[in-house]
Amino acid sequence: MADDRPKRPPEVLLDANVLLRYLTGDPAPMADRARVLLERAEGGELVLVLTPLILAECVWVLKSFYKQPLAAIADALQQVLALDGLRIQDVTLVTDALITMARANVDFADAYLAELGKAGGLKMATFDQDFRQLGGETLEF
Repeated sequence: MADDRPKRPPEVLLDANVLLRYLTGDPAPMADRARVLLERAEGGELVLVLTPLILAECVWVLKSFYKQPLAAIADALQQVLALDGLRIQDVTLVTDALITMARANVDFADAYLAELGKAGGLKMATFDQDFRQLGGETLEF
């Protein structure tokens, strides 16, 4: 008996170096290959899986090496999140964290933890006094 269900495209983990080439255009040959890969995903040939950890790495590289401001990084990554053919783990938390990162000018990891804490009703054990400005609740210890 033939299986008439449509075949789902394969899922492929997306590494930071591919996303960084796509975003920066540097170096051009790799940026072109990254663009083609994202176009394949948009065309339904495959699904690229993007994790919060890889986004954090991208933010760090764009900020530290490429000297991009956090607001510009957040904008560029939000545009990537909107592309067809991507599956983003924790997409709501990631999106909220990018917004918080740009608004409060804090690291993505801090913004992500703040959003995770707010979403799950979790307190943060931290020495970072700035965490309260992100709307997170801290544990006194």
